[in-house]
Amino acid sequence: MKAGLAALVLAYILSQFYRVFLAVLAPALQAGIGVGPQDLARASGLWFLAFACMQFPVGWALDRLGPRLTVSVLLALGGGGGALMFALAGGPVGINTGMMLIGIGCSPVLMASYYIFGRQFSPALFGTLAGAIIGVGGLGNLAGSVPLALAVEAAGWRATVAGLAGITLLVALALALLVRDPPRLATTGPQGSLWDVLRIPALWLILPMMAATYGPAVAVRGLWVGPYLADVFGAGAGGIGRVTLLMALAMIAGNFAYGPLDRLFKTRKMVVLAGTLLGAGCFAALALWPAMGIGRATLLLAALGGLGASFSMIMAHGRAFLPPHLLGRGVTLINFFGIAGAGLMQAGSGWLHAGVAARSPDPAVPYVALFAGFAVILLAGSAVYALSQDRTD
Repeated sequence: MKAGLAALVLAYILSQFYRVFLAVLAPALQAGIGVGPQDLARASGLWFLAFACMQFPVGWALDRLGPRLTVSVLLALGGGGGALMFALAGGPVGINTGMMLIGIGCSPVLMASYYIFGRQFSPALFGTLAGAIIGVGGLGNLAGSVPLALAVEAAGWRATVAGLAGITLLVALALALLVRDPPRLATTGPQGSLWDVLRIPALWLILPMMAATYGPAVAVRGLWVGPYLADVFGAGAGGIGRVTLLMALAMIAGNFAYGPLDRLFKTRKMVVLAGTLLGAGCFAALALWPAMGIGRATLLLAALGGLGASFSMIMAHGRAFLPPHLLGRGVTLINFFGIAGAGLMQAGSGWLHAGVAARSPDPAVPYVALFAGFAVILLAGSAVYALSQDRTD
């Protein structure tokens, strides 16, 4: 089991890397094949939407086929194949297609881990384990900052992404060899379906919060932190790399910090609400004072990374209402709302930025609109979530 979980952690590091690496590749893609910020926003959104749409077949596959086959096959064909297509791209179409395939390949990785946690570990440990794997997976976030910038500078973006395709295929092979499926549930028991999950009333006040909280921090880290620092403060690649590195470290720390807080404070709901409201405050400050100085902006961006890491705690909150025979479909449904929300925010933020930038000569104004929009989304999700039923294991 330990070797299989280690392989899943490696796969999740790749998944985290692929969802943020466009921010660092942006200058090279712009110079090499003319792919601009709006194109990259669309490509990033397609990654998240493809990932989200796969959650329904992934949930079925986890319950019926098991995590080993599900995660190894999809990562090899989607992740490896998509990275290769990305490396060969000649324009936005190739980038979009490659990102969609990579999203499909990464779609079962975290849910396979959560499925194993839910089936083979104590429910009280689910939040801590869920946060830990996301925290360690944040190494992919780190790799997508300064190390990626150095690799692109040394070898070029095509060779770098082609090398990533090879690494992805090796990790998929490790998954096939090392992951062990949990014992099958008795076939005479209840089988259930997605509709049975949807009939759990408590989830309906948790799902909007998942949709609202995950997207803003990921959109900023994976897409907008680079353009914001360059347009407003004139930061170069080195400065952007340092800020993204600090934000990535804060996201890792946030995931580890959120994990045990439900046991410390005896509540999941209030932990998530407090972190989300503080994150909304950070976005509001950036919207009110977008040119406050790069030092203060960096601190707020790092705080956003840490406070926005409540994904695992919301997942643990929702998982507490799921019976064992609906675990695979349940966790993937919750994940769908988080990833779909992030995808819509990625694509929508690109349109918002382009629309505002076309009407204002001030480079800071589009980011005011972005940050204010993210703050409103977090507040709206919190308003719904405040009505939810708290539950700890």
